[in-house]
Amino acid sequence: MSRVRRAAAAAGAAVLASAALFGIAAPAQAALPTPVSAATARTYLAGLTVAADSHASTYDRALFPHWSTVSGSCDTRETVLKRDGVNVVTSSTCAATSGSWYSQYDGITETASSDIDIDHMVPLAEAWRSGAWAWTTAQRQAFANDLTRPQLIAVTDNSNQSKSDQDPSTWLPPRTAYRCTYVRAWVQVKYYYHLTVDSAEKSALTSVLNGC
Repeated sequence: MSRVRRAAAAAGAAVLASAALFGIAAPAQAALPTPVSAATARTYLAGLTVAADSHASTYDRALFPHWSTVSGSCDTRETVLKRDGVNVVTSSTCAATSGSWYSQYDGITETASSDIDIDHMVPLAEAWRSGAWAWTTAQRQAFANDLTRPQLIAVTDNSNQSKSDQDPSTWLPPRTAYRCTYVRAWVQVKYYYHLTVDSAEKSALTSVLNGC
């Protein structure tokens, strides 16, 4: 090994050692945009309108056009898969052909993109019941493809199916260490989109946030 390569290897080892020392994963895995702090989430939650869900019977997933094109041949799902995964390799059509994904909801790592769902933090049906029934199609499309707020996250298909369209009063991530992040994200998204919360939902959110 050349002197230059030995020096590079030593430097790389030092970086990994520092990462381990400070509890930083290497390689680092990207994730959804960092939610607001617990204190800010509590302030946001206090400002949300409390109202019973409505219009549930008129919900249709097709009312929220999703997986829009983001860049080139990459749509929203493929963009989140690449963002949230480690060593993700994509084809010429932007499909993830290899990589690994750690599901924050249940602590499971998958290596097949087909086992990963892109979850809407605030489910589309929940958004509909909370006020999105009055939005335009363009507004619903923006919500369903929002990469700026902490609204989209790659998780196991099993955890996503378990959650379905439930709010935090009936479903929270099985991995308890992620619940604080989850409710902070939930409140931020609802606040940004001026969606309502029902009383049971607000109680559950308050309970978790008080422990953050």
